Amino acid sequence: MAEPPPPPPLPGPARLSYALGHFLNDLCASMWFTYLLVYFHAVLGYSTTHAGALLLVGQVADGVCTPLVGYESDRSAGCGRYGRRKSWHLVGTVCVLLSFPFIFNPCLGCKEATPQWAALIYFIPFIVIFQFGWAATQISHLSLIPELVTTDHEKVELTALRYAFTVAANVTVYGVAWLLLHFQLGHSGPTEQLGKPDIHVFRNLSLIVVAVGAVFSVLFHLGTRERRHPQARPLEPEEHTPLLQKGHKIPPRPLLLWKHWLREPAFYQVAMLYMATRLIVNLSQTYIAMYLTNSLLLPKKFIATIPLVMYISGFLSSFLMKPVNRWIGRNLTYFVGLLIILAFASWVALDSRLGAEVYGAAVLLGAGSATILVTSLSMTADLIGSNTHSGAFVYGAMSFTDKVANGLAVMAIQNLHPCPSQLCCAGCVEFYHWVMVVVTGGVAVVATACLSCIMIWPIRVRFHDVSVLPLAGAGPGEAGSMGERSRSSTVN
Repeated sequence: MAEPPPPPPLPGPARLSYALGHFLNDLCASMWFTYLLVYFHAVLGYSTTHAGALLLVGQVADGVCTPLVGYESDRSAGCGRYGRRKSWHLVGTVCVLLSFPFIFNPCLGCKEATPQWAALIYFIPFIVIFQFGWAATQISHLSLIPELVTTDHEKVELTALRYAFTVAANVTVYGVAWLLLHFQLGHSGPTEQLGKPDIHVFRNLSLIVVAVGAVFSVLFHLGTRERRHPQARPLEPEEHTPLLQKGHKIPPRPLLLWKHWLREPAFYQVAMLYMATRLIVNLSQTYIAMYLTNSLLLPKKFIATIPLVMYISGFLSSFLMKPVNRWIGRNLTYFVGLLIILAFASWVALDSRLGAEVYGAAVLLGAGSATILVTSLSMTADLIGSNTHSGAFVYGAMSFTDKVANGLAVMAIQNLHPCPSQLCCAGCVEFYHWVMVVVTGGVAVVATACLSCIMIWPIRVRFHDVSVLPLAGAGPGEAGSMGERSRSSTVN
């Protein structure tokens, strides 16, 4: 049987609608990574260990929920007429909306004499619910990419558009934060350092985030049409089913299930690269505010303006991903991003007293982060290929390594802090300076080693005979052709 024609390209409005679906997550993630430690340590006065413990709890909860959500998302058939991916997306969105505002509000009912450990117990349930919702939204949204589009360049374009809205979300958060801090300075006097008077700034910012994100989530659910397809499972034999069916000269081959991915070397190659990528992006985002206020001794408005410059730079560079990827390929595009990250780390290491030059360094960090993040997500989509029935598990496993590694890294850094019980001391000036160097340049060296492995052994399924079992209305020729396409796909 002739190979079925490829599906038509995804229309522009549908691509735009898809990109809106992660906007709420991106808004919340921007606040979570950039301002969580600052809020709990510098504003509420928690110790560095307690602040790091809250972030670790969130990352571990996210890491555990992510592969479980991915596994269940692959197995479920959706809710009624709703597709399986959009059903999980809706559940996650509701959880995020209901829990996130409580994280950036002081403990209700707590007083000055309330011990910090008791307040930590108050925040933990809200953090766990938020992280479950965040994971459900992220995995379902990522899993839609290989289901909506099929070609490599369409996947890169959709991933780049998704990241462009990620950057737009971060620009929104930092822009609103700058406005809130600006008006707060106008009403409370020239206070240049963070403290308890800034509590209402972060509370209002969290409420604005969930309000704007809710609108974009509604637009995603109204504009995105998930393709309904039957569950990819063998047909059950009936009483009149012949033992030898006509046209089936070769018995159908098994699906690539979640347990089969664990036997594929490419699965671990991509996981390590994605983990290194997320360590660079998330840790630099987490510690940039501490670096600006404690090492460079800049006013608190810079915790909004410098991240804003970073993400505007990332936003502009994201539009270059498709032509650059087509010109030099995935691997070299990622390598160019690493070179930009290494240039930033070298600049920070050699100049410990950056002034106005910090804006130039922020441009480098934003462009490099955008390049490696978009490319690593495209590599993950390439690994999945046509095996979309288990795509959510793959994304879940990738995210699991990312979340746990980030949480452990933050906790390790917090425990190395020279003055954990104080807001800052003489030792933390150099401490955050070298933290920024290591989390960018040091991790970039690890990412280079991971990339070298992928260049030597390209991303493809090696040890499993990939095919899709005939579904209702599909002939054996169609299943075989899909298997051939999957086996022949590799990354440049």
